[in-house]
Amino acid sequence: LDHEKNHASDSEHAEKPDSKIDHFNRILYLRGELDETQRLRLLEIANKCPVHRTLHNPVEIHTNLGEE
Repeated sequence: LDHEKNHASDSEHAEKPDSKIDHFNRILYLRGELDETQRLRLLEIANKCPVHRTLHNPVEIHTNLGEE
């Protein structure tokens, strides 16, 4: 998994010309003898995992102080 920030000047989602968009590159390494249908199905499943869905949607992070 790689993470980088890409300039978003040509993006319709860019609020400012110098803004950047987080970009994740994920590579799946599949082992064993799998046919193309199985490989595509595993890719589909990977794109439905909770982490993928969280990162794909807008995220709100709320930080609070805890009591010891």
